[in-house]
Amino acid sequence: MTKKDIVRRIAEELGVSQTLTREIVQRTFDAIIDTLTTEKRIELRNFGVFRIKTRRPRRAINPRTKESLQVPEKYVVRFKPGKELKKRLKAMSKKPRP
Repeated sequence: MTKKDIVRRIAEELGVSQTLTREIVQRTFDAIIDTLTTEKRIELRNFGVFRIKTRRPRRAINPRTKESLQVPEKYVVRFKPGKELKKRLKAMSKKPRP
């Protein structure tokens, strides 16, 4: 599913224009990004928690040249699902696949 699909679905469900819905969805994503970059954590009840974590620098090996190299520290986003999402995922796993 893409952002365009999300916009289309919400616009149809609410009976509003896709232009307005696209603006609202984009501002929501922008707010999530801004909050993550400033506060390093955002909790969306029943959905989950996003947080920024630091990945330590490490040594790696280039598989082609077998050369050792240093991978610098970097920031990554981690996601921990909330109760409602976990419950739905658990229900999905109990259903037989077609």
